[in-house]
Amino acid sequence: MKTPLIAGLGLFAMAACAPMPTEPDIIDAGGDAQQCKASQYQSWIGRNRSELPTKPANETWRVTCTTCPMTMDYNPSRLNILFEERTGVIREVKCG
Repeated sequence: MKTPLIAGLGLFAMAACAPMPTEPDIIDAGGDAQQCKASQYQSWIGRNRSELPTKPANETWRVTCTTCPMTMDYNPSRLNILFEERTGVIREVKCG
């Protein structure tokens, strides 16, 4: 009984000796506003979402309300258009 316990503790202690990564992976959540062309669409803020034009075929958009659930995956080329659910007014246009 003691032998497996001692062996298990030894393996646990050796895991603590594993080398640490030198640099953590850093993801820029701010993104480059030019990559999704968010700067071109800032004039939409304050307008109703029904006024949105048809999405260009070569762009990726996510249109959702500010309080609606959405995935947290980051896509720097995706344009996020966030509107108020109650009023339909666009509040934010950003990459991600």
